[in-house]
Amino acid sequence: MAETTIIKLNAQEREADKNPRQLRSAGFVPATVYGKGMESKNIMVCAHEFEMATRNNRDAVIELQAGKDKFKVVIQELQINYSTNQVLNIEFKLV
Repeated sequence: MAETTIIKLNAQEREADKNPRQLRSAGFVPATVYGKGMESKNIMVCAHEFEMATRNNRDAVIELQAGKDKFKVVIQELQINYSTNQVLNIEFKLV
């Protein structure tokens, strides 16, 4: 049986007045958390922290701390600009 890796990441609530391009230039990646029984939640994750935490294992279970909310998620979809190798958007799904 394979061992499950748990990665801890901090996230912040995404402000409605900032568009994704502004978030990326400030060093954050826009993301969405969704799952059965909950309304989707827009958050932002530090780009450098995300890259370092998921560099070797993108299939790991991630424990997101967004304010007072805590989510156990996996990466459902990851949008990458392959010419610059920059993460553009992340979709997290509840486990």
